[in-house]
Amino acid sequence: MESFKKATISLYFLLVLFGFSESSRSILPHPQSQPQPHQSFKINNTQNARSCSYTVTIKTSCASPVYTRDQISIAFGDAYGNQVYIPRIDNPSSRAFERCSTDKYDLNGPCTYPICYVYLYRRGYDGWVVDKVTIYSYSSRRSVTYNYKAMIPNDVWFGFNFCSGYHQAVGSTAAM
Repeated sequence: MESFKKATISLYFLLVLFGFSESSRSILPHPQSQPQPHQSFKINNTQNARSCSYTVTIKTSCASPVYTRDQISIAFGDAYGNQVYIPRIDNPSSRAFERCSTDKYDLNGPCTYPICYVYLYRRGYDGWVVDKVTIYSYSSRRSVTYNYKAMIPNDVWFGFNFCSGYHQAVGSTAAM
């Protein structure tokens, strides 16, 4: 009977520990992953009754040009088709995306399940090298970090998509 109590307490401790870590952990892409161009990426107009808040931080690499005047857009979302799209996240007058800088944006958009993709789009002639993008979702209390460490090519969506198979891994956990 004593060993049953110890096993029950151990199991309870593990469940509490797992539940706590699940609510605050980051969903991190594999560190060896490289961003890829996505020629056929489409922006969708997710219709969602709820609006959620996100904090996006973008760290510009020290290998980037001193500044960029290029148009920068971002799109991120989940495996269920929910997407947040910001057509112009850049603002040259605010000194955004200068070399070695970190820019923070508080955004609102459709609510998502765990974010499993992010794409950046650049249009212009200056160039821009991104170190990493971190997205924090207030509705799920989770963050995800994508390590770009790459120059964003001109006139193409460029980033990461780890949604393949995610829908099956999430299963039927539709409620957030």
